[in-house]
Amino acid sequence: MCTRFFIEPSEEMDAYTEAAGNTALLHKMTDTLGREFKTSGEIRPTDIAAVIAPSSSEEKTVYPMVWGYHIPGVKGPVVNARIESARDKASFSSDWRRHRCIIPASCYFEWEHIRMPDGRVKTGEKYAIRPRSSGLTFLAGLYRIEESRGLKYPVFTVLTREPTAELARIHNRMPVILPREAIDDWIRPDADPDKIASNMPEDMIVKKAASVTW
Repeated sequence: MCTRFFIEPSEEMDAYTEAAGNTALLHKMTDTLGREFKTSGEIRPTDIAAVIAPSSSEEKTVYPMVWGYHIPGVKGPVVNARIESARDKASFSSDWRRHRCIIPASCYFEWEHIRMPDGRVKTGEKYAIRPRSSGLTFLAGLYRIEESRGLKYPVFTVLTREPTAELARIHNRMPVILPREAIDDWIRPDADPDKIASNMPEDMIVKKAASVTW
């Protein structure tokens, strides 16, 4: 799963948040939706964050987007979608084919899930996780346009997959993370998302979340 990620200011991360922050769309979103644009700290569902997606002319662009789809019949925002089934589910299939995005972050958080002898799951330590090969964590996601109070605005959900062997001890799911060089291909509408996602980095840095300074 991925229900929290973290933004630590840096030259590269600041470039993304500043690009999203300088859009006319952001001002309309904050005024209409009454939500804050998060440029640092812990990012939670329904927050507005900087997201990389193609423009109408298919140029790589950074937009402010709200975290979480609103799907009829589902209580609360849908913040994750399983990569194994996204292509086939009505809620995600169109976006899987044409609306893919990247959410830049410093790391993501996961809580250890401990199965007790009686079958119950106990929540343990909170961990901060990022790929060893990159200063930033590029989460693969899907996006779409929703409407509220007459405003059309973009929302995103984070794709998840089976965990690496190392992370399986913490949780049975993890976000799909892509290498920096895959960003342009991932957001291209005519690309093959299955092929791109198969090249996810496997070597992760895992720290207890009490200190997330990298």
